[in-house]
Amino acid sequence: MNSEKFRVLLLSDSRAFHTERFAEQLVSQGCEVLTASLEYGSMPHVKLAWRGPVKSLHYVLAVPRVKRLLSDFKPDVINPHFASGYGFIAALAGRNGTVPIVLNLWGSDVLIVPKKSFPHRWKTAYALRAAECVIGDSEYLVNAAGSITPLRNSEVIPWGIEREFLSLHKSDYGFHKPLRIIVPRTQAPVYNNEFIVRALRPLIADGRVRLTFPSFGELADSFHRLVSKFSGLGVELYDRLPRARFLKMMSEHDVYLSASRSDSSPASLIEAMALGLFPVVAEIPGVREWLSNENGKFFTQDSEDGLLEAVSSLIDAEHEFTQIRQMNLERVKQTAIFENNVARQIEIMREVARERLQ
Repeated sequence: MNSEKFRVLLLSDSRAFHTERFAEQLVSQGCEVLTASLEYGSMPHVKLAWRGPVKSLHYVLAVPRVKRLLSDFKPDVINPHFASGYGFIAALAGRNGTVPIVLNLWGSDVLIVPKKSFPHRWKTAYALRAAECVIGDSEYLVNAAGSITPLRNSEVIPWGIEREFLSLHKSDYGFHKPLRIIVPRTQAPVYNNEFIVRALRPLIADGRVRLTFPSFGELADSFHRLVSKFSGLGVELYDRLPRARFLKMMSEHDVYLSASRSDSSPASLIEAMALGLFPVVAEIPGVREWLSNENGKFFTQDSEDGLLEAVSSLIDAEHEFTQIRQMNLERVKQTAIFENNVARQIEIMREVARERLQ
């Protein structure tokens, strides 16, 4: 290993908040980080060039540039995020085995992408086999990776919330009238936000709920058209916000709602639990490690009646679910403090780097 700072070559989407947040925390804990990305994000990074019209080849054609970064930066570890993309680049660039790979799963890279075609599955498996350690934020996600190909080593480490934001946990558990519901999932097919609006239309029309959604995402235009009739009447949109402002805004709501069709352990769910919001979530395997009928409410995926009933029961509730909200906060404190969990990942990276030198 380098005699000075521990060096991490981070390969990830530079547009993604998870990437920026993770890189900043690595640096704050003493690492030297170089981020390389095919995307044009605003965070400091080396831009890997898109080459040719075929998107699937961009990753392969970025390998020579990443090899040069390995030679110039001399990292102690390569840390790709998203197996089927950056994990594949890392596996190809690091085939000589001199620099170990610690791979972070993001969810769809092992839950959705491998089902697209045989080449997609092969690329994902190749990346997983090349990693000294695979890190996922839930047992469900790590097991899904292990079903694609045997893993050398794996760890379950959730993303979590920064310790400083625990101070935003509600001091008053009373529900607002109308009930304030936040859906902090971007406008994308997997998050199913249009379904939420259709299901809760009666409550919106009656002024019994106020829904807050992000304004951005690949389906933003169609979502804006859908909710335009509700403008000022129960549906609000927010633009991208700095993290502190976003979590403060989130804390001012009563209910966290997600209708996602695929998830691991959603970072937004953990944040909501830390802030004292009551969780209402579509029942899918990935959220079961954090939520049960004892600390939130499930509804059957894509069931408009099920979601309407779950939300209506909160509007009509005669108590504030104090015990549930305090229990959720304690769970976050125990296992999902962001700084602690990044420290554990750094420890893993150092371990695999030491083992490579032996």
